[in-house]
Amino acid sequence: MTEQRICVMGLGYIGLPTASLLATKGFRVHGVDVNPRVVRTISEGRIHIVEPDLDVLVRAAVSSGNLTASTEPVEAEVFILAVPTPFGEGHAPDLRFVEASTQAIAPRVRAGDLVILESTSPVGTTERVAEILFGARPELRGEIAVAHCPERVLPGQILRELVDNDRVVGGIDARSTEQASTFYRRFVRGEVVCTSARTAELCKLVENSYRDVNIAFANELSLICDALGVPVWEVIELANRHPRVAMLRPGPGVGGHCLAVDPWFIIHSVPEHARLIRTARQVNDAKTDWVIERVLAQADRFRDPVVACLGLAYKPDVDDLRESPALRIYERLKEALGEHKVLAVEPNLPSSDARALVDLDHALERADVVVALVAHRPFRAVDPERLKAKVVIDTCGVFR
Repeated sequence: MTEQRICVMGLGYIGLPTASLLATKGFRVHGVDVNPRVVRTISEGRIHIVEPDLDVLVRAAVSSGNLTASTEPVEAEVFILAVPTPFGEGHAPDLRFVEASTQAIAPRVRAGDLVILESTSPVGTTERVAEILFGARPELRGEIAVAHCPERVLPGQILRELVDNDRVVGGIDARSTEQASTFYRRFVRGEVVCTSARTAELCKLVENSYRDVNIAFANELSLICDALGVPVWEVIELANRHPRVAMLRPGPGVGGHCLAVDPWFIIHSVPEHARLIRTARQVNDAKTDWVIERVLAQADRFRDPVVACLGLAYKPDVDDLRESPALRIYERLKEALGEHKVLAVEPNLPSSDARALVDLDHALERADVVVALVAHRPFRAVDPERLKAKVVIDTCGVFR
């Protein structure tokens, strides 16, 4: 059964690790991406994103012949949709990538096939995928399985967590759930738990909304501590000594495709009930504005200030810029102070990046104000002596 053909739609942070993992497990995998550069890179056995050990896996998968890539889908027994699900105007869910990829595979789906939506989606999206497929191919109604299995991996540990984490699988009917769960049990060591498609969709949204609410508490606490002249990191460390307290860490906001996006899917579906979730989103977004105001206030002390922004990614030790508060802060500071007055240090992006990145030593030498936005490993090793003559704004606790 591992020789099943699999077509993975979307070769980004989830699709590419999933495709390469399945290919090394013996499945014949065809990956699809709308970006020809991404397809070309993968076809050459290289990667376009930063993830530990992914380069080795992709190279092995392509070399074995089990992983191919193009801009068009092919016939397969299993189709996995791993495309972006952003939000649009007014934080409304934007499902155009899900709908487009579903329409693209519709002519190639056959009776007995399995279609899996892995993209984090609003409740009802898996049913929408089925509607599109059956609308284009009425003869497939009752003949194919359609299910949702949301990814729940941590960037930096994706390859391990794809295999070890428990998975929640929900189909549009009992047959779809069974067929999808059987597929995941072939390569997942964690428990595969069966439910309905709608429950699986909401489960993923709830997981990330729970974390977003807890981070909002930490971010609000950081503002309270600043106003009271109390070190927030020490307060959290001491409070967490309580046996039933496990407070998260504050930061410059909340980023990433999940935590900064998924709560809005719940809010959009039931706005009258999602009051706490909405408030948490507002608190976390406002923290970014607060950091910008504080940096500008400190920069105003200098006649010709230079500000160094340490980190642009949304979390430590990755290159993922999606919904990154650090990136928003950097761009807003450039608008306010001038492009040449704001330096960006992001060790996980290539030096050829269009943002005109500088190295850490150069930034520390030139900057009057140092703003720590992401706790990347290189920043943790900075000698405190190098910061003594600087104004330091540490939003992530990297210089504690």
